[in-house]
Amino acid sequence: MSEERPGAWFGFGFCGFRQALGSGCARRVHSPEPVRAPEVDAGVWRVSASWSYSAFLSRAGRVQLSGSASGAAGGCRDVWASEALLVLLRDGRGPGPGAELQAWAPSSALRGEPLWARTVVLEAEREDGPGGGTHSQTLPLLPCARAYVSPRPPLYRPLAPGLRARRLELGAEHSLLLDDAGRVYSWGGGRHGQLGHGTLEAELEPRLLEALQGLPMAEVAAGGWHSVCVSETGDIYIWGWNESGQLALPTRSLAEDRKTVAGEATGLNEDGSEVKRTTAAETGAPATFITIQPFPALLDLPLGSDAVKASCGSRHTAVVTRTGELYTWGWGKYGQLGHKDMSSWDRPCRVEYFVDKQLQVMAVSCGPWNTYVYAVEKEKS
Repeated sequence: MSEERPGAWFGFGFCGFRQALGSGCARRVHSPEPVRAPEVDAGVWRVSASWSYSAFLSRAGRVQLSGSASGAAGGCRDVWASEALLVLLRDGRGPGPGAELQAWAPSSALRGEPLWARTVVLEAEREDGPGGGTHSQTLPLLPCARAYVSPRPPLYRPLAPGLRARRLELGAEHSLLLDDAGRVYSWGGGRHGQLGHGTLEAELEPRLLEALQGLPMAEVAAGGWHSVCVSETGDIYIWGWNESGQLALPTRSLAEDRKTVAGEATGLNEDGSEVKRTTAAETGAPATFITIQPFPALLDLPLGSDAVKASCGSRHTAVVTRTGELYTWGWGKYGQLGHKDMSSWDRPCRVEYFVDKQLQVMAVSCGPWNTYVYAVEKEKS
C-alpha cells in the first residue's frame, strides 16, 4: 500500500468577507496560497464555498465557518454552503445507524436549533481522500441517493424512484444529475442554454441529455449558468452561458477588452454538427463569438490532456487532469483563475503555481468567485 503523501489546501480569488483563502490579507488573492487561518482546523477533508463565506469539514468531523458566517460544529459527515442555507449531515442523535440532515441560517453561528432537520438513512460512506472520490456521494445529494436538498423550499426533494443518482450539482437556476450508469440529466431554468437540450426552455423534471447518449460520464459540475461534464475516458463536454469565456469559446467581451487571444475553438451548430471558429486576424473575416451554447461542446485541453475532475464557479471553470495539473478559464476579476492577475480567459490556461512547486492537484472546489484546491507533493521519480 502506497504511503500517503503530504498535502494541503490552497485558495485564490475573492475574500472580501475575510473568508479563509490563502493568507486572507486582502479582498482578493491572485495566485494560489496555502489556506492559513487560525479558526480552520488541520486535516481539512472538504471545502464548500459560498459567495460570502466558506465551510471547512475536517477528517475528525468538525465543520468550521469562515467569512460573513462564523461558528463550528462537531459530529459532521458532510457540509454544503449557500447564501440562503448552510446544510449539515450529522451523526444521528438516537442509537440507530441513521444520520440527521440539518438546515441552518448561515448567520446563526451554528448555535441553538436548526431551521429544519430530518433523519436520513445512510447507504454510502465517503471515500478516503480529501475532496472526495470520483464516485463519492456528497451534498446536496443525500447518502440514500434518492433525494437531494435545495436552498429554496421545499428543502427536501425526492428523486424519481427509477433515478439512481451518483452525483448531483446545483447551479443558480438549474440542476445536473449523474446516474449510476454514467448518464446525465438536467432540469430547471434553461434561458442560458445551461440544460444542454438545444433550447432555452425550462424543464420541470429531470430530462436525459440525449446529446451525450452512449458516452458514459464520470463527473458533472454546475456553474451559475453553465454546465460541464467529464467522460470516463477523460473528455470534457461544456455548454450554457459563455458571457465571460467560461465555456472556453470565443466571447466578444474579452476580445473587446483585449484580455485574451481568442484562438481556434470547437463548438456545435444548432443541428449538432461541429464548426471551427478562428479569429478575424487569421482569416480576415469577422470573428464569430459565442454567447450561448445550448448543446454540449467537446473541449480539448492543451497537450491533449485527459480530465478527471471539474468544478464551476459563477462564471469560471476549473479542471484537474489525470496527471494532476490544474486548468482554469472564464471570469477572473478577483483572481479566481490563479494566474497572478485579474485577467479573464476564453481558453484553458494551466495554473503554473502547482507545476513550479512540484505539486500534484488532487481536487478542486469552486465558490462563486473563488477557488479551493487540494494538492500533494509529487512522487519522487
